Amino acid sequence: MLTVRFHRTTLFIFFFFISLFNVSAQVTKMPAYPLITHDPYFSIWSFTDKLNESNTKHWTGKEQSLLGLIRVDGKVYNFMGVPAYPLQWLAPTSELQAHASKYTTITPAANWMNEDFNDAAWASATLPFGTKESNPSTEWNTKEIWVRRTFDVFDTTIRQLLLYLRNDDDAEVYINGEKVYECTCYTGNYQEHELPATIIQKLQRGKNVLAMHCTNTGGNAWLDAGIATRQSIKNIEPAIQNALYVTATQTKYLFSCGSVNLEVDFLSPLIAADLDLLSRPVSYITFTVTAKDSGIHQVNVLLSENAGVAGNTGNELMNATSYQTKTLNILKCGTESQPVLQKKGDDLRIDWGYTYMTAPQQKQYDVKLTSVQNIIKDYLTNGLLTSPYISQTAHDVNLLLAANISLFTGSDNTNHATLMLGYDDVYSIEYFNEKLQAWWKKNFQSMNELLETSFQQYQDIHTTCDAFDKQLYDDANAAGGETYAKLCVMAYRQSLAAHKLVRGAHDEILFPQKENFSNGSIWTVDVTYPSSPLSLVYNPDLLKGMLNGIFDYSESSKWTKAFPAHDLGTYPLANGQTYPEDMPVEEAGNMIISTAAIAKAEGNANYANQHWKTLTQWVEFLVKDGLDPANQLCTDDFAGHFARNANLSVKAIVGIDAYSMMANMIGDKSTAKYYDSIAHNYAQQWQQLAADSDHYDLAFDAKNTWSQKYNLVWDKLLGLKLFPQAVYDKEINYYLTHQNKFGLPLDNRKTYTKSDWILWTSTLASTQNIFESLIDPVYVYATQTPTRVPLSDWHETTDGSQVGFQARSVVGGYFIKMLEWKWKEKK
Repeated sequence: MLTVRFHRTTLFIFFFFISLFNVSAQVTKMPAYPLITHDPYFSIWSFTDKLNESNTKHWTGKEQSLLGLIRVDGKVYNFMGVPAYPLQWLAPTSELQAHASKYTTITPAANWMNEDFNDAAWASATLPFGTKESNPSTEWNTKEIWVRRTFDVFDTTIRQLLLYLRNDDDAEVYINGEKVYECTCYTGNYQEHELPATIIQKLQRGKNVLAMHCTNTGGNAWLDAGIATRQSIKNIEPAIQNALYVTATQTKYLFSCGSVNLEVDFLSPLIAADLDLLSRPVSYITFTVTAKDSGIHQVNVLLSENAGVAGNTGNELMNATSYQTKTLNILKCGTESQPVLQKKGDDLRIDWGYTYMTAPQQKQYDVKLTSVQNIIKDYLTNGLLTSPYISQTAHDVNLLLAANISLFTGSDNTNHATLMLGYDDVYSIEYFNEKLQAWWKKNFQSMNELLETSFQQYQDIHTTCDAFDKQLYDDANAAGGETYAKLCVMAYRQSLAAHKLVRGAHDEILFPQKENFSNGSIWTVDVTYPSSPLSLVYNPDLLKGMLNGIFDYSESSKWTKAFPAHDLGTYPLANGQTYPEDMPVEEAGNMIISTAAIAKAEGNANYANQHWKTLTQWVEFLVKDGLDPANQLCTDDFAGHFARNANLSVKAIVGIDAYSMMANMIGDKSTAKYYDSIAHNYAQQWQQLAADSDHYDLAFDAKNTWSQKYNLVWDKLLGLKLFPQAVYDKEINYYLTHQNKFGLPLDNRKTYTKSDWILWTSTLASTQNIFESLIDPVYVYATQTPTRVPLSDWHETTDGSQVGFQARSVVGGYFIKMLEWKWKEKK
């Protein structure tokens, strides 16, 4: 243990921390906070305002625990995560262990959930139950099912009782006849629910009964549950969190830990303009400790990473190793099975490749494979990690990658130490049956080489990120004001980290996104379109990477329709569309407008010219079917399909004139004139077809309806002049009378909204005051929503709750106002 001397006061340190950035340039409240954010698989967040109020999680909500402890003067504080022993299962889920149950699909007697109910007439089967498509142990095809299973309890001195439930759809759960949980919902994975002390008191020594009732309201079905206990660790005190600031690439915390202050900085260097840096799957965690007084203090900081970061379920068998490179100590861990690219779907985490914890080969750093039990045995006692993990193969609930850091004072009496967390996914996606690797592997032969370089470049990268964070905020503030700038900060890392930057077979840029908590699709065109403004502001090559896959598919023999595909598959397998329904007008308009936006951003149509034949096919489709769309799927059909969609028609009209703009840029004046004439004629017709007394309707001839006409924004940004300002103003004035506390509804059918579209709609406003009137409720939602998950773009405007979706790339659409500002500045 090293002894260090500090002499700063608490007040001084607090203001020192704040002085690192302009306070006005910080976000201090979000639904969830990005810590390690790189791609859909390597993405760790804090879902609570205080870093030590909950364990860190993957964006899906599955626990991926980072634990932070600090030992000061012999006393231990936790600043990240909640220290606890591994779960002890009373009734394991079927994911862990097959278990028998009794069930019926016929409505039972009213006391069916009680422990003394006679279920002898019920059928016997093994959980889980589900429809055939879900591959359950026992097939369930009726609307309702009632299930009972028993479990034994030998020690009733339980402090924390947890229900783990996966249900599709509505469920109610009982223990010994007492209802413990009920919801009208479905979950794609096991959700943890802490049960109250009154339920713990219902447990009895020996046999207990877990009873469940589930109703399938439509589609696939699933039911399984388990019961576990968790024991907290004694002699650890929560650190006091004094401050939290989020910038575009960093999340910073300040804690009070007895006689010292601790600053923790999470840095994921997602610099969109630098593809090589953006692609690196390496984040930095920096610790700075400063004393509150002039006393002498013994300080050790411990960071541990649960091996589950490299697994999907949290129950895989793991292999781990420790080794050294030229200048680094490295811990490496991955699943024993390594099923590379063997799974696809939405609520999934990676279970192949390897997670890395890295520290420099310096005396103050001690890195080891360890366990919670060893931390209790060693660190809490003497501040050391003296007991290594007995085996390098274990279930991940027991295995931790840990670094124990002794901090030294410098001449300025501050202590700094930096660790790196990284992930090598080996292969990132499958692209038309070819396995492709991440972009960073173009420059590095191995993960070790990347880690060495990343460590050597840390100071330069940190300086670059500091400058970028300030520039982003300043530009967004200039474009739309302080509230708008904060929304852009919230969106930046989330949007980029929903993608994976991949190296194509011919070194082309591929930048597919995962349609997070929507359906898990890869390369979804109507997700690319709303997310595009961020890439257009910082690096149009990234938008090309989103379009390249769709162009490749359309220009091959694999896709033969007159309009673009909806997607290229289910993440991470991009082998062709898997979504069961097309979006003809939607995706044709999206692809043409997005290509035209690249031309506008770059000042030439070279990219469009490479795909001119395909674009021409799509524009002809829009000319034929776009003005008055038939009943078809579009991106906003949450409340059902309908024909004659006025906003979809706007997209088609803008798409036709965007093609005209590109034709003019490549020198084809006659073609440009032809399509420009069609687009302007259609725009005139639209104003008659959609007209209502004081606004424009949701659908043609559907009087007294309305919707956000956010697609008009590209008429404004591309300078097409299809619709007069009076059309924008008429719509905006109407919207201002229909807002709720948490935003403007998507249309008159429901009170929910899409926040990305509100930002697009607000950009049609003619004044800053009106713009702010439309975006302010979105900020209220982002800071007051009761749903604590990475920012959801689909929320209820009456109470701010999440309706669906989370951690999606579409929040890149928040940058639409900055894009307008940037293009104006270039003139």
